[in-house]
Amino acid sequence: METSERARLDTYFGKIARRFTPPVLPSSLLVTHLLPERPSFVRAVGTVSSLRAVLPKPKSIDAAARREVEQGFPCDELSRELFADPDMAVTYLETRAAGEAVVLLDVGGYFAPVLDALCDRFSGTVLGVVEDTENGHKRYAERDKLPCPVVSVARSPLKDPEDFLVGQSVVFSAEALLRGRGDILHGRPALVIGFGKLGSSIARLLHAKGVHVTVYDIDPVRRAQALSQGFGVARDREQAIASAGLVLCATGALALKGEDFPNLRNGAYVATVTSSEDELELDGLPDGYTRSGSGENVTRYSTTGHYFYLLNNGNAVNFLHGASVGPFIYLVQAEILAGVRLLARRDLDATMHEVPGDDRAAIAATWLDYYNR
Repeated sequence: METSERARLDTYFGKIARRFTPPVLPSSLLVTHLLPERPSFVRAVGTVSSLRAVLPKPKSIDAAARREVEQGFPCDELSRELFADPDMAVTYLETRAAGEAVVLLDVGGYFAPVLDALCDRFSGTVLGVVEDTENGHKRYAERDKLPCPVVSVARSPLKDPEDFLVGQSVVFSAEALLRGRGDILHGRPALVIGFGKLGSSIARLLHAKGVHVTVYDIDPVRRAQALSQGFGVARDREQAIASAGLVLCATGALALKGEDFPNLRNGAYVATVTSSEDELELDGLPDGYTRSGSGENVTRYSTTGHYFYLLNNGNAVNFLHGASVGPFIYLVQAEILAGVRLLARRDLDATMHEVPGDDRAAIAATWLDYYNR
C-alpha cells in the first residue's frame, strides 16, 4: 500500500473510531484475516476497546502485517481446537482479560461452540460477540438460546459490495490456477454449491465468462432464485457433482463430504471460498487416494481409475492473490467498530442484532468522503 493510501486509511479509521468510541472502553479479542491493509483496522479496534489479543486466521496471514500488529498488540495462534474445548477456551480468556468486560470480535463463528462456558465461567463479563461472516452468523443463529448478545454484520447492506468483489476474486484465482496448468474455464461446466451472496456472485461471474453454470443449494427458496436468474438448478446433487468440471463450494458449511469425492468427474477441479475445515470433509476421503503436487497450489488426488484436483489445499482460493476487494472492505470494518459500541452499552438482550441504520448511513457517508474522490 502506498504511503498516501495508508495515511488516508488511517485518517478514515480515526474518524470512524472517534464516532464509535464508547464512554467506557470494553476489552476485546479480535479474530481477523491479517492481510496487508489490516493493521489500520486493528489499531482502530484498539482505539474503541482495550484490545487484549489479535487472533489471525491461520491461512491468511501477511508476515509484514503481523510484524506491524505485534508492535502494539499480542498475536496468538488461532485454531478451531482452541475454541472447541470449554476448559481451554476459558483458560485462554482468563490469561488475556481476567475480570474484565470483553467483546469478542469474530470471523467465522470461532467462539460459538464454547460461548456458554465463556459466559458462565469467565471471571469477567462477556458483553457479546460481533460476527463478520455468513458462516459465523449461521453458527450463532442456529443455537436455541444465546447466552449473550450477538451483533452480526454478515447481512448488512454495507457488505454487499464486499461479497460481490470476493466472488470476483474467487473466479479470478480459480481461472489463474487453471491457466497455470494450461487449462481454461471454457468448455468446463461448473457447479456452484451454495447460492447465498457469495455463491450467487460467483455464478453470475462465471456465466459472464461464458461458462455453463449449474447451482445446488439445500434451500428451495435459493434454488428458485437461481432458476429465476437463468441458471441451471440441480435436481440431483450426486449427478451434478459427477457432471461438473469445476466445483466451487460456497456454503460456509460442509459442501462436499468424504463420500462425494469419488463421484467427481475425472480431472474435475474443486475450489472453496472459505477454509477447508468448513467446506470439505477431506478426512473422510476413502482409503486408497494419494496426493501429489500438480502445479503451483494445485494438488492431485488419485486412486485406481479416478483423479481430481484441489485448489489451494481446499482453503479459500482467492487468498492466493491477496483477496483484495479494495476500499469497500472498510465499510464492513467500520460497522464492526459500531458493533463494539453497541455491545458496550450493555442494554441488548441475548439474541441476534444488527447495527442500527443511522450508524450504517453515517459510516457510508464518511466512507464516501474519503473514497469517492
